[in-house]
Amino acid sequence: MSAVPAPAAPLHPVSVVGIGADGWPGLSGTAREALCAAEVLIGGARQLDLLPPECAGARVGWPSPLRPAVPRLLAEHGERRIAVLASGDPMFYGIGRALAEELGPEGLHVLPHPSSVSYACARLGWPLEDTEVVTLVGRPAARLAASLHEGRRLLVLSADAGTPAAVAALLTSHGFGPSRLRVLEQLGGEDERHVDGIAAEWAHPPGDRLNVIAIACRASADALRLGTVPGLPDEAYEHDGQLTKRHIRAATLGALAPAPGELLWDVGGGSGSIAIEWLRAHPSCRAVSVERDPVRAERITRNADRLGVPALQVVTGPAPASLAGLEAPDAVFIGGGLTAPGLLDACWEALRPGGRLVANTVTLESEALLAERHKAHGGELVRLAVAHAVPVGGFTGWRQAMPVTQWSVTKPSDSGARSYKGDRS
Repeated sequence: MSAVPAPAAPLHPVSVVGIGADGWPGLSGTAREALCAAEVLIGGARQLDLLPPECAGARVGWPSPLRPAVPRLLAEHGERRIAVLASGDPMFYGIGRALAEELGPEGLHVLPHPSSVSYACARLGWPLEDTEVVTLVGRPAARLAASLHEGRRLLVLSADAGTPAAVAALLTSHGFGPSRLRVLEQLGGEDERHVDGIAAEWAHPPGDRLNVIAIACRASADALRLGTVPGLPDEAYEHDGQLTKRHIRAATLGALAPAPGELLWDVGGGSGSIAIEWLRAHPSCRAVSVERDPVRAERITRNADRLGVPALQVVTGPAPASLAGLEAPDAVFIGGGLTAPGLLDACWEALRPGGRLVANTVTLESEALLAERHKAHGGELVRLAVAHAVPVGGFTGWRQAMPVTQWSVTKPSDSGARSYKGDRS
């Protein structure tokens, strides 16, 4: 079957105009001119309602879901002058990204307005470069958990009027109940309003749906401290004993070496700790955890939500069969099932050139297999041993944990790799 041709680009560059809660009066002369010259005005109903009658172009509201409709609308009105309305800065969590993906930068004329984040920092006196932004628009509130650290300042882009209460509840459940919340509504508009309170005591009713939440993070005295590097406390995880322990986990993530945008396969997920800490390394990291036990698979999902990485994809089923159809990884961790027929071969074949494979084991049978692969492919074969100080009568002695044999190897860049869903460009 022949490929469907891409829709023709519009005849004129698409004007992308950022607009704030202050509406038409807050726009620059250039932005007003672009909107008045447009033959088609595309935007949300709220944004379109902010335009005066002199913007005479046909008004087209975004359908839901929005993203799949972008190429269709651009093709439909491609022979006319199009202006697209966006909230604030179109290139900051806005429609500008989708339009740039479709048309390229040369097909756009972007006229930004101050973003809600810029307005919020101006009201709060917070340096923008020191303030972390988390969006919950179309995303689960659980992702906020990864950003909770004592003393941090966060700005949360709300999904709706109910988001502040959901954020307050999440903070409280994660030991950050003492944090101060300020909800800034209709920033820059005539109806701008601020609501203030403590997360654990939050009792404000829902306000305006157009809001940003400022959080000054404060942890309670008994909150479990979670750092930003691999090796979270074992107590951070719900598990049944199938958990890569803290010190081994830190060494394993060091060998896997996560980098922004990379994809990990965590094969034999157990409690999901390796995949979860891979995802916590950078917001753009991606991971798939493959676990044959349905109970453990559900536990992995709960751990991922609790630790702020709800985007973790959990595949329930045995490996290597369950690997079929997955995108080829940049790194693979095998924490269980090494002796399953064909598992190592499938992982090695799928691994991208230059990718890393790390396998841990505590059994002699699997250790022999790793020694064989080390001889064939090189890499590094190490034994990791950890001992903990424990009471011995009235004294203190060392209790040795079971040693872990670890093989880590980088696939040569000139080796072929099979993408199970097609190679990335």
